[in-house]
Amino acid sequence: MTDEEQPTDGEAVTARIERLHREEFGRIVAALARRFGDLGLAEEVTQDSFAEAVRRWPADGVPPHPPGWLATTARNRALDRVRRESTRDARHQEAHVLHGLPGDGARGSYGGSYGGTDDSALTSIPDERLRLLFTCCHPALAPATRVALTLRLLGGLTVPEIAAAFLVEERAMAQRITRAKQKIAAARIPYRVPSDAELPDRLGGVLATLYLVFNEGYLPRRGDEAVRTDLCAEAIRLTRVLRGLMPDEPEVMGLLALMLLTEARRSARVVDGRLVPLAEQDRSRWDADLVAEGHALVRECLRRHRAGLGHPGHHQLLAAVNAVHTDAPTAAETDWSQLRALYDQLYAVTPTPVVALNRALVVAELEGAGAGLGLVEGLAGTLDGYQPFHVARADLLRRLGRSDESREAYARAVAMTDNDAERDFLRARSEEA
Repeated sequence: MTDEEQPTDGEAVTARIERLHREEFGRIVAALARRFGDLGLAEEVTQDSFAEAVRRWPADGVPPHPPGWLATTARNRALDRVRRESTRDARHQEAHVLHGLPGDGARGSYGGSYGGTDDSALTSIPDERLRLLFTCCHPALAPATRVALTLRLLGGLTVPEIAAAFLVEERAMAQRITRAKQKIAAARIPYRVPSDAELPDRLGGVLATLYLVFNEGYLPRRGDEAVRTDLCAEAIRLTRVLRGLMPDEPEVMGLLALMLLTEARRSARVVDGRLVPLAEQDRSRWDADLVAEGHALVRECLRRHRAGLGHPGHHQLLAAVNAVHTDAPTAAETDWSQLRALYDQLYAVTPTPVVALNRALVVAELEGAGAGLGLVEGLAGTLDGYQPFHVARADLLRRLGRSDESREAYARAVAMTDNDAERDFLRARSEEA
């Protein structure tokens, strides 16, 4: 739909605003945070601008350039807020002078300078949204909190989407994000762009955030879109910018390779609105150029390791796993022994239950569904709230002919997703059990 095609139907307008929120929220927040030097203010007024659109557009019509309208509305609200704060601070300063009390300067309650900072000399990051991503990954915040806060502010993800990614309850995630904002305000943490010397210390959080944004796009947890191409494309774009910024960083290479090799399979993964598992995909529909680029990056990482330049990290190993899958001409020719070796390495680097779950599925291919199920069942207590765990368990039970248990597990998995394409796929699998 072009900007000139202005929907008048209320539902169409709402859908348009929701799409704009996904596409423009992070961009507007980034621009305002840079201008006003205050991330909290930027988020609040950006959210206000979308709320104003929901209120006005159904009656007035969609404006000629919606992104510009939203950005201007948010900027004007920020300016109004700054003026009110400046007036209040001026009154406070005058009271301090009249009563002989020391002043503390005209700083707003949001922390930092309202005029923003000229940090262009400190950093070579060329992209504003990537700059904000590095800014959000502040070392004063816990790693998981940095990622969650960035997903909310930059990725525009909802609290339920972020909670699902972190395997925690929605209420707990909402509280975590709220506490992070309170800590920022109380400690007056400056949300400036870090200098080039500070970038390596923040890289881990940035990579984790980019990967989670990509994953949310590749299989959205809710809605009627089988794939959110906007999130996938933005995560890849930012990772390419990051690759140009840090060309010798192997984990950046690994993450870009991982995304490209995953994205290469997208057209074969959803057919006629239905998910198609990897083993059943038409490999002729894979994007050969993306596969070749991803493989080249994986080989570059391997050359660095053979030259003694460090050990493979989390994203490099995941990229290698995907390289093995995309290197096989058919599913039957997949090198499962190599995949188990890679997952053994990955578990040594990242010993998480999710990695253990994926390794168990590889074991099932090598030693049978029973062996894989035994490993999966051992993760039940830890991954009970993780929807892919129930999908994996249901599939292994189906392969073992334990139909009733399989259908029960599929039902649990269906109840844990709001993605229509995934629901249809799981229900079809359940009928086959």
